[in-house]
Amino acid sequence: MKIYTISDLHLSFGTDKPMNIFGKKWDHYEEKIEQNWRSKVKEEDVVILAGDFSWAMYLDEAIQDFAYLDRLPGKKIMLKGNHDYWWETLSKLNQFVEANGFHNIHFLYNNFYDVGDFVICGAKYWQYEEGQDNDKIFNRELQRAKLSLEAAKNAVPDKPVIMVTHYPPDEKLINLAREYNVKKWIYGHIHSNYENSLVEIEGIETYLTSCDYLDFDLIALNVE
Repeated sequence: MKIYTISDLHLSFGTDKPMNIFGKKWDHYEEKIEQNWRSKVKEEDVVILAGDFSWAMYLDEAIQDFAYLDRLPGKKIMLKGNHDYWWETLSKLNQFVEANGFHNIHFLYNNFYDVGDFVICGAKYWQYEEGQDNDKIFNRELQRAKLSLEAAKNAVPDKPVIMVTHYPPDEKLINLAREYNVKKWIYGHIHSNYENSLVEIEGIETYLTSCDYLDFDLIALNVE
């Protein structure tokens, strides 16, 4: 089993929000992702999607986007991004994929996944800004990250953690993660100024996974 990751697919098969308004590099990017995905991912592999999967506002609008994902190989583990307005409670998300016959699509939401030698934890997180509303969202997301990490620690306390956030990590979350044996960190959200946005954390491998940054390919995690 191998573990791959990608994020910020911004699919819009059921809505009218084409990504090539942001440049020609986005022309036919869905086909590029599918070709790259099929060239390397096997059914037994895991693919982590770190947010901003679909432009849909509601789950019903995202059916075609999920159908695209469903036909691709591998076990997919999906995190919420800041544009995933279709996101619902975990029970409703699970009911949605079951009702539509989508297989091997799972959601990372106050929980964790055991994937062999690692566990996958995470939360959308937030970019902290001063202000009461931002404080509320920031603290909520920090708590969700802790819930995920704590659940994994209680269930499989000795396993190293792959941490997944949509937003890049900051000092507060990094300090929390160091308490929970985080060894790898996946994040997305960044679509420009890549080199100045790369996060380095001593002792933790980090991966920026925005699909345009990866040239619409998946990156394999070093899990040997």
